Amino acid sequence: MKKLFIAALLVVGITAFAQDRKEMGNRPDRSEMEKLSPEQRTELMVKKLTLELDLNAKQQEQVKQIVAEQGLKREAMRAERMAKKDDEKKRNTDEQFAMKNKMLDEQIVMQDKMKSILTPAQFEKWNSQKDKRQGKFQDRRQGRGHQDGPEKEHDDK
Repeated sequence: MKKLFIAALLVVGITAFAQDRKEMGNRPDRSEMEKLSPEQRTELMVKKLTLELDLNAKQQEQVKQIVAEQGLKREAMRAERMAKKDDEKKRNTDEQFAMKNKMLDEQIVMQDKMKSILTPAQFEKWNSQKDKRQGKFQDRRQGRGHQDGPEKEHDDK
């Protein structure tokens, strides 16, 4: 009986692990994406958006410019963050606030640009997909045990 129970647990564990891998199989690995050049990443993102939103040629060119510009800014911010990481281990709250504020400003600018390029239906779809991606990112972050602060408290009462 014990052996049967252990075998059942093993099968359930392997099945659950395999399902997690299948789910993540659609997404390229971060290290694979980092191996691509910025131009290749931009091209892939534009093609993905074209498939998702049914962009026309003019929209594709405009989106390509925005995505390329955003990629350059992201790389610059990453380089800045890495340089600061070497200097000091923890940022103070003012620096965190400034960085978060800058990121949100960039998101607002990106949203305004996309709104001017896309049709209302396309923009709505893009916005919902963006929200879905952000939700998945938050879920992955929480799954790794990262918690951002008091908002993530658990009530075990």
